[in-house]
Amino acid sequence: MGDIESPDRSGSRANGVFSLLLTKELIGSRKGQILLSEVISSFISFVIFCASAATAYVTAPLLAFISSLLILFAHAIKFNQRFTGFHWPLMDFLRCITASIVFFIISIMAVAKYPDGASKAAGVFGFVATIVFALDFYFIFNELADFLKRGGSNEEPQSKEDADADSDSE
Repeated sequence: MGDIESPDRSGSRANGVFSLLLTKELIGSRKGQILLSEVISSFISFVIFCASAATAYVTAPLLAFISSLLILFAHAIKFNQRFTGFHWPLMDFLRCITASIVFFIISIMAVAKYPDGASKAAGVFGFVATIVFALDFYFIFNELADFLKRGGSNEEPQSKEDADADSDSE
């Protein structure tokens, strides 16, 4: 009997994983909310594409779901802040722009090519996922543009009050 886990222990493990991913800090941030909506919309699109006649396009929502889930996990454990070997915003930007273009194309194909209702629903949810990913790459683009305007430095720009205080102390 010692080999079999009690339902309480396995349930607590699942709750631990969800509490790790869905912290108040992450879900309270705009990036966390967008990542969560990307995960949900790509998963719903994946399930509906599986149930429709347009199953040929099921790979794109699956890859978008997995990549969004991995990025959400990386933000939840702050892996992107600890591992600076990659330029995370640029990598996330490329992921979002690729996903939005692919979702847009497969949604048009699902709506135009297949007559069944499930394919039309898959196309509609694909368009929703397109909007969510496009919104994310718009916000990332603005962050990258601000980064480049600062000259590529990771430091936050000094406010006018801080600059005045620095000049007064000299």
